[in-house]
Amino acid sequence: MLSFSSRSHAFDLSFYLGHERSLTQIKFNADGDLLFSCSKDQVINVWFSHNGERLGTYEGHNGTVWTVDVDRAPKQSKFFVSGAADNTLKLWQVSNGKCLYTWEFPTAVKRVAFNEEGNQVVCITEQRMGYQCAIRVFDINTQDGSKQSKEPKFMFNPIGSKATVCAFTLQPNIIITGHESGKVALFNAKTGEEIDNNERAHGDVVTDLQLSKDRTYCITSSKDKAARIHDTKSLIVVKTFNTETPLNSAALSPNRPYVLLGGGQEAMSVTTTSLRQGKFETRFWHKVFEEEVGRVKGHFGPINTIAVHPHGTSYASGGEDGFVRVHHFEDSYFRAKPYGDLEIID
Repeated sequence: MLSFSSRSHAFDLSFYLGHERSLTQIKFNADGDLLFSCSKDQVINVWFSHNGERLGTYEGHNGTVWTVDVDRAPKQSKFFVSGAADNTLKLWQVSNGKCLYTWEFPTAVKRVAFNEEGNQVVCITEQRMGYQCAIRVFDINTQDGSKQSKEPKFMFNPIGSKATVCAFTLQPNIIITGHESGKVALFNAKTGEEIDNNERAHGDVVTDLQLSKDRTYCITSSKDKAARIHDTKSLIVVKTFNTETPLNSAALSPNRPYVLLGGGQEAMSVTTTSLRQGKFETRFWHKVFEEEVGRVKGHFGPINTIAVHPHGTSYASGGEDGFVRVHHFEDSYFRAKPYGDLEIID
């Protein structure tokens, strides 16, 4: 097995320290030049991904910012959305940091996601204080960001276990969700009907869900210590990656046959300060052969979120330690031949 370190010849490392508390989610924009990070300190930061310089800060939430997503606009991102523990979903202008619109709910917003076209947003609000978990889809007015509809286009309450993660699939109005029970499901957003599910996708809460570039498959991570690749149309589990630590995030490398997994035991259940003991490493697994091929150390606590650059040239991880670490892949990473001389077209 390859053993990557932060000084490995395969990586060039940048540290971003702009948060005072643990990271909750990080996201690259479509072009990969910007990296958005949100955390429990109520702040959203945006960074230049190539050098780690902070471009700006988006302030306005009054609670933990749980989730962020940016539109897929080529060349220049226009909008991004954020959801927080202050029970709001906010739409922001990327270029000037202005909050264009705020939607308010009875409970916290735990997950947000844009559709491919950038004209719709799906969000999950938490099950709490007598309110059911709800999934809402909003149309986004891309011409004038400050003029949005207060009411969702679609809204439904998933039956049974509450949803923790969600995303738009390629099929119109079909949302894929991951749940607290470990279930992965497909919902018709228009009718609220659960059209398919895999009740045994995971054995514990689904912590992350990231789509492939063409949205035909996705990867999920779970506290059951496994990550799985699912077909987004049939929900068939295509690949499984079993680790020995609870996982908080999983990402797909767009042009290499790897998946990246991050997690670690929570601080209160770690009895030693050893990094290896806490399992605070990013793990690289072979996407096809389901074998672990390398690890990258660095964080001083569990890894909460991982994102891979859309062009596959780098990856970022955000940890419980408040650090965002960006690793730029060097030539040796791309020269490696994990299939021998066989080249796989992504």
